[in-house]
Amino acid sequence: MDDTISTAAEAHERDALPRRHEVHADPAAPCNTDVPEEITATPVEQKSPAEWAYERLILYIQNFEQQLDNEHEIAMGFAGGDAGVLRIEGMGYFDPDIVTFYGSDETGAKTQLIQHVSQLSVILRALQKEPEQIEAKRIGFRLAQDLNGT
Repeated sequence: MDDTISTAAEAHERDALPRRHEVHADPAAPCNTDVPEEITATPVEQKSPAEWAYERLILYIQNFEQQLDNEHEIAMGFAGGDAGVLRIEGMGYFDPDIVTFYGSDETGAKTQLIQHVSQLSVILRALQKEPEQIEAKRIGFRLAQDLNGT
């Protein structure tokens, strides 16, 4: 418990900043609670719902990929439907409220999911990397680079 006394302005600022919190059954499981400066640099109220959802999805994708071995890549399942799985090869947003995922399905067919942020509900999954690939693809790193502007 934090016994620090804050001014009203400090308390308001702390409540306005994006926060992450996770708890896992396994105490050794990685818990990411940091929010990168790239995300906090622009106040949330100045972001569209699409941009805000996109930035947070990048954090979840990076965290998930960090837990994968070299034989697996990230994919997503569609919650609430039987549309299958999409191997994530790209992601974007269209202001004010659309997020899109680019990739391929389990048969290798080119696939794109376009979703309104109010309907956003995805399952991140680990898929075996393609046999001809030497290394697993990591989209989270590329998404973070784009977010950083590098």
